Amino acid sequence: MTTRRRWAPARLLADVRPLQESAAFRRLWIGTSLSSVGSRMTGFALMLQVYELTRSSAAVGTLMLVQAVPVIALGLLGGSLADAVDRRRLVLVTSSCLTLVSAALAAQAYAGVGQLWLLYALAAVQALLQAVDNPARRTFVPHLLPTAQIPAGLALNMLSFHLSLLTGPALAGFITAAAGLKLCYLIDTVGFGAALYGIARLPPVPPQADARRPGLRATAEGLRFIRRQRVLAAAFLADINATFLGMPVALFPALNAAHFGGAPETLGLLTASLGAGGVLGSALSGPAGRVTRQGRAMLIAVAVWGSGIAGFGLTNVFWLALLLLAVAGAADVTSVVFRGTIVQTVTPDALRGRVSAADYVVGAGVPQIGNFEAGVLGSLTTPVISAVSGGLATVAGAVVLALAAPSFRRYRAPEKESKLAGSRPQASPATTEPGQATAGPTSPPATTEPGQATVGPRPPRPPPSPGRPQPAPDLPRAPPSPGGPRVCHDRRRKVRQSPGVPPPITLDATCGAPCVRVSLTEWRYQMATTRSDQTPAGC
Repeated sequence: MTTRRRWAPARLLADVRPLQESAAFRRLWIGTSLSSVGSRMTGFALMLQVYELTRSSAAVGTLMLVQAVPVIALGLLGGSLADAVDRRRLVLVTSSCLTLVSAALAAQAYAGVGQLWLLYALAAVQALLQAVDNPARRTFVPHLLPTAQIPAGLALNMLSFHLSLLTGPALAGFITAAAGLKLCYLIDTVGFGAALYGIARLPPVPPQADARRPGLRATAEGLRFIRRQRVLAAAFLADINATFLGMPVALFPALNAAHFGGAPETLGLLTASLGAGGVLGSALSGPAGRVTRQGRAMLIAVAVWGSGIAGFGLTNVFWLALLLLAVAGAADVTSVVFRGTIVQTVTPDALRGRVSAADYVVGAGVPQIGNFEAGVLGSLTTPVISAVSGGLATVAGAVVLALAAPSFRRYRAPEKESKLAGSRPQASPATTEPGQATAGPTSPPATTEPGQATVGPRPPRPPPSPGRPQPAPDLPRAPPSPGGPRVCHDRRRKVRQSPGVPPPITLDATCGAPCVRVSLTEWRYQMATTRSDQTPAGC
């Protein structure tokens, strides 16, 4: 009699096993979280200082443009650099340079320089360094966590991101009112120490032996890989569809004035509601690690995002507007978690930096363009039309993408593994019985008992006996094929490889692949009927 597992509300909460089981991930997460709060405080202080110097919203918009251009223009090149060097060392260098930029902002604030061009220059350098730092930093998760815990690790990163989005500006507002914005820059500079400690304690992440030199050719290779991998291309298109067509932040001031009275307090709550939804979605991300059809889940999340934005544009009820924006924020987090999981599991390590750079450009650069598009459309028509049409267009785009990319809709997450990503499984020695070969990945000779096969180099073939049928000549070895029955080349074993076959299974002496015994007649037939240009795949 089988017992039915009861539903537990705790299964909805974020999976914190990555923090419990991986000390390196825990240090990295804590350091990055503290540093992110400081970075949000610097962003608040920088925007406020530009406005105090100019009293111009256009100057603040120019600041956003100055920060967006390096991300879009140079983000992909930063990914090619991440694939060619040790990523841990690269992030250490970029984080140290970001610390110097924050120190320079603090110095100019304490000195009272008050030069707009200097603020723009420091903001551009900061964005350029982040365009290199973020793609390399995103590749750490697959190296620190098992494949099964990658969604949980990405969800925890999103939780950290949205918590900093909520707490950073709020703390910066109180600190600026009490001690001036220069203290925000100083706190950010000190906060980088926690991030540097977490990065310095990471294990090395060296590049692949055949890594290409960074540059345009390496970047183009990454883009070609994304184009060939339809699942990756569809994941990026789904996010572009959501952020370019349905980004509403630029419409908040106009909709706040038209629907909710235009008070600064209500505008602040509208802005914070997206972040609150993101925190809620990250905190309740427990089921995300158990979702296998991640492509379909991402499309559903994009459609929910678009529906929330369209509903927000239509409603005049303040609490309903906050609720719809919170739902949209939670859907956005869910979409980002699944997109990041697909990127990190589908992409080989040799290309992970470049593909992560494309992921960063899509996630950080396209929303800025989407806000620009929403603002222009709202100026040409009305803010309500811009918000509603953008949300409905996002839903329609998700439907079109689901029909045009069935492979993405049917995509299933790879089987869960218990080993760390990037590590190689080692076959452990197994107890053998008479007539069974010993298991192991190496090939030194071993002591055997009567009737037991030896593990070691193949001995020379004995001279042929007159009148006895001879086996097929030796065939060159080939790399293993993805699946299906495969003939093992060690003829003394008289076995055939068959992944997933239940016991009795032994391990091949040369490569450690699973093998199952077959008859000598069948084995000879398979070997003799294989042409030399179609060598059976094996060890």
